[in-house]
Amino acid sequence: MKKNATNLKYCTICPYLGIVLFLLLIPQSANAHASGEALDSIAEAVSWVVLIIAPIIGITVFLMVHILPEKIAEKRKHPQAEAIKTLCLLSLAFGGLLWPLAWLWAYSKPVFYKMAYKTDQGDYHEPTMKDLAEEKAAEREKEDLE
Repeated sequence: MKKNATNLKYCTICPYLGIVLFLLLIPQSANAHASGEALDSIAEAVSWVVLIIAPIIGITVFLMVHILPEKIAEKRKHPQAEAIKTLCLLSLAFGGLLWPLAWLWAYSKPVFYKMAYKTDQGDYHEPTMKDLAEEKAAEREKEDLE
């Protein structure tokens, strides 16, 4: 089927029409000023958020970003994942200056390691909760068989 040029014209106008209708429906003389005790309670709530909650969120995000290279190295089975983990910890001590190096190192392929060991994947593996559960289940099966 052939599309009409007029249908396309109306489709490009539709978003603008919605914005215009939204602006027309906003009340023009809304007075939302707080005064007295209401203003004090709002300021106190904002100050608690800024002093307590914002630093907690900031520190959490900072730590999560700094362990990303370690997680990437583990996922890619990087043979030097332990060294990357150490660099991530050092980066926390140095204010994040070493973090870009850890990020690049996690994504790089170790050339000389492959030449020496004939593989570019390491055997670094920390036990996860799933691994521990599997080990526990295997121990239970051994006990049941005995």
